[in-house]
Amino acid sequence: MELTTPDPAGAASYYTDLFGWTRDGDRFLVDGRAVAGISASRPDRPDGWLTYLAAPDLNGTAERVLDAYGRMMTRPEERPGARSVIVADAGGALFGLWQAAGFAGTQLRGEPGTMAWSDLLTDDVAGATAFYGSVFGWSLTHEFGSGEWLTEAHDSVAGLITGRYEHRWQPSFQVADCPELTDHVGRLGGRITAGPMEMGLGRYVEIVDPMGAAFAITAPVPRPVELSVAYNDIIGFELTYGG
Repeated sequence: MELTTPDPAGAASYYTDLFGWTRDGDRFLVDGRAVAGISASRPDRPDGWLTYLAAPDLNGTAERVLDAYGRMMTRPEERPGARSVIVADAGGALFGLWQAAGFAGTQLRGEPGTMAWSDLLTDDVAGATAFYGSVFGWSLTHEFGSGEWLTEAHDSVAGLITGRYEHRWQPSFQVADCPELTDHVGRLGGRITAGPMEMGLGRYVEIVDPMGAAFAITAPVPRPVELSVAYNDIIGFELTYGG
């Protein structure tokens, strides 16, 4: 994830207060490890949060983007520890391709203040499924209670939020408590655009920061699971769960 903003100092102040991040040059850190990037506005990219997808073969992946009716928005760029390029999918949603060469990106997951996942917002599910299936080999699955996901093999790699009259990628960051943080959002000058809402095993809130960059937060909600064992003469012991 990388935030491009006209006010890096103001944005850094906002996110360090909101998530407890520290800033080190072009990176946001938690416990000394990178969780997101930050850069000043540039003519060749829009302001806001940009999701990067891993591309071990940057040139080959970029070619598949073009073959699937996507677009190259920038030329490949050499960066400290990586090469990157910004592209658009067939529906116009921008994202980056990231070929690691010593720095793979996010260094910490599964803790408050770290990336949870990214969602593709779209009103064209069939078109999105065709594009990302062609470029990355992803497929569309429906997880009971948690909506639709783009998956690789059996692993969910990105969420899919449908019914929006827009087409973009949006990052979601994990937090410990959604209600507490949403109160803090307003005090810092941001605003809530959707939620809180229940999504699968967590609560989810969409936010716009004071500079206009959209993102989301999510907090896990523990749910009790009831296990029971039954026996019958046909299949023997059967373990079931509910909750």
